[in-house]
Amino acid sequence: MAQQIPQGGAAVAAPVAAAVVTRRARASRAPGTRVATPYLFILPFFVVYGIFLLFPVVDAFRLSFFEQTGISSPTFIGLENYRELFSDERYLKALLNTTLYALASVFVLSPLALGLALMVRSFLVPSANLQSFYRVAFFLPNITSFVVIALMFGLVFDVQYGLLNAFLDSIGLPQYNWLRSEALALPSIVLVAIWTFLGINSLYFLAGLQNIPHDLSEAAFLDGASRSQVFWHVTLPLLRPTILFVMVQATIFSFQIFEIPFLLTRGGPSDASLTLAIYLYDVGFQRFEQGYAAAIGYSLALISLVLAGVQLVLFRTFSDD
Repeated sequence: MAQQIPQGGAAVAAPVAAAVVTRRARASRAPGTRVATPYLFILPFFVVYGIFLLFPVVDAFRLSFFEQTGISSPTFIGLENYRELFSDERYLKALLNTTLYALASVFVLSPLALGLALMVRSFLVPSANLQSFYRVAFFLPNITSFVVIALMFGLVFDVQYGLLNAFLDSIGLPQYNWLRSEALALPSIVLVAIWTFLGINSLYFLAGLQNIPHDLSEAAFLDGASRSQVFWHVTLPLLRPTILFVMVQATIFSFQIFEIPFLLTRGGPSDASLTLAIYLYDVGFQRFEQGYAAAIGYSLALISLVLAGVQLVLFRTFSDD
């Protein structure tokens, strides 16, 4: 005798049967399907990253052991490209110029940025709205195109109608050919870099200063410490992570500087403002010596990593002290 199911019971049994079917469908899937699904969404990024960044980096390392000009067949020469770097006068000149630029970024630009951040943070700019205005103004040069910056400072450094020479003439000082003088070309590039990157580095220091509790400074003042003592013994030690970040990124980006000196001087005059990046461009895209250009690129990367590692070790040593 067949069992009769009430009409209300059938309405309840239908969702239950649907849930059972859904669980069976899920159980029938492959075990790794749910694990692999998120990776399918990020797969396009890794494909583009591998094709346009990872593969060129690896292939450039391979190419640095070959001699290849243009589209000719590469010839394996081992470490000969790297040995040639030590006897290449233009490479050594570019290395010297880039090192001087990096030293200026670390020991001139960074202290100026710290001083500017302290001024904005201190009683000299007491208004919060005014501090916000300065933060926006500091960030504007960093988002300005390097082409626009080069055109602007090309007019500033102009011999006859430049703003800088006009100012020097107004106070009775001699005028200079800033971008065509072997002694002044590199300092001129440093001045442009200070104007361009001073603001963003000041924002880094401002962020670090905001993370320092005011209670520590107030306690030091109550104990009779002066402003200079508070800065050297309270502010500066607590600002070490920010200082490390600014110095490391300043060193790395200094050895990669290309746009500003290329647009202003193209490395001249007589290689007075030649940088490693400009020389790499000249070797790789003007002389088409691709193997030697790859060796220059990897030497540049190695120098940046070594200098950043030295800075990390030094700051760790100071922190332990």
